Amino acid sequence: MRELRPNAATIAVLVNPNSPNAEMQVNDIQIAARSVGQQVDILNASTIREIDAAFARLARMRVEALLVAADPIFFNRASQLVVLATRHAIPALYSRREFVAVGGLMSYGANADEGYHTAGVYAGRILKGEKPDDLPIQLPTKFELVINLSTARALGLDVPATLLARADEVIE
Repeated sequence: MRELRPNAATIAVLVNPNSPNAEMQVNDIQIAARSVGQQVDILNASTIREIDAAFARLARMRVEALLVAADPIFFNRASQLVVLATRHAIPALYSRREFVAVGGLMSYGANADEGYHTAGVYAGRILKGEKPDDLPIQLPTKFELVINLSTARALGLDVPATLLARADEVIE
């Protein structure tokens, strides 16, 4: 997001405070932001009503960009989040490509298909008699950047060529 909006004074982060990962996500984001001198505002939301209220607050704050934390609640409300970001003209970065497929600006995150494949392989190994405790923990190894150029144009953003060159997928 900093490459797309290098002069953004404030970037907001939408987090589900009920998530067991929320505290870790917020800490990681704040550490990363401090390291580059970026101010971040944390907005909490875990229901449809709270998501709507968070976007109303974003509009009043005149935030220049939004990061949507990885969370199943947000994934299940992908269309709502994309519509609200578009309505409020807020460039948003999501954790899954599915957000971009429904009109979101861009996503960066682990490739979900790879995770499903790994889970299937592990299920097969367990069904063949291996003990789950004997299987190593696997972390994602493939991350993907997806950019929606139509959304970028609608927001009046020029996506730098360097960012487009690194994208795994560009949606026209």
